[in-house]
Amino acid sequence: MTPIDSPAPPGRLARLRGILRALYHGRSPEAIRFRLGVLVIDFAIIAFFIIAPVLRDTAAFLAIDYAIAVLLALDLLARAVSWRGLRSWIRQPIVWVDLFVLATLLAPQLLFNLGFLRILRLWSLFHSEFFWSTVGQRYDDTRWEDVARTLSTLVTFVFVVTGFVYTGFAGTDSGVEGYVDALYFTVATLTTTGFGDITLPGTAGKLLSIVTMIVGISLFARLAQTLFRPNKVQFDCPTCGLQRHDPDAVHCKACGTLLKIPNGDD
Repeated sequence: MTPIDSPAPPGRLARLRGILRALYHGRSPEAIRFRLGVLVIDFAIIAFFIIAPVLRDTAAFLAIDYAIAVLLALDLLARAVSWRGLRSWIRQPIVWVDLFVLATLLAPQLLFNLGFLRILRLWSLFHSEFFWSTVGQRYDDTRWEDVARTLSTLVTFVFVVTGFVYTGFAGTDSGVEGYVDALYFTVATLTTTGFGDITLPGTAGKLLSIVTMIVGISLFARLAQTLFRPNKVQFDCPTCGLQRHDPDAVHCKACGTLLKIPNGDD
């Protein structure tokens, strides 16, 4: 083969895309270790988001804030390059959540009142295939995936409401003096305990309390349903598309199609 006929070497962007695709979507031990490291950083970032209201007045807050912004921006850029196409990547709701979180990190003073929404990163992490393909392969498409996702939604809702209460009602005659007070009110309202020592004033406060109780009860009911419902396996029926079946099902209960569900040990 002459030099003219030999294939051209891939460009730098193509090589970089290949490396990132192998790391973010591959099954090699190196890729698994890389993604585990990314997840450890993700959980550390989420922990910072939870305690951020307490650290906001410290000297190190902005430095940590901007450092996390750089890490998140690099992670988003790497995920975008490793994806099969930019258009399909940007259409994912989880990506929009992460972009919003990045915006609050890049402009912490301008978006001060929306900073509590950074905890949505917890929801996006547990609802991503990146998490389940890395640490949850054994539980992927099982009841425990549903439990983890539902629990993450509940915890995210608790901290979103807590942040909203703290941002909107701290210092008023509501009794909310600090972040712990806001968390206490949220949990008491969510569980419909209603001690009455902290109440949000005005129509906005009453409406927020109503929404918290209704959504909270719904999330608790959803969590109980995922915990105690009969065990099902994830398998798409080739005829009607029904996804959940009994583990020993031979025929689809919706259309009667013969199923070939693999054993859990296969």
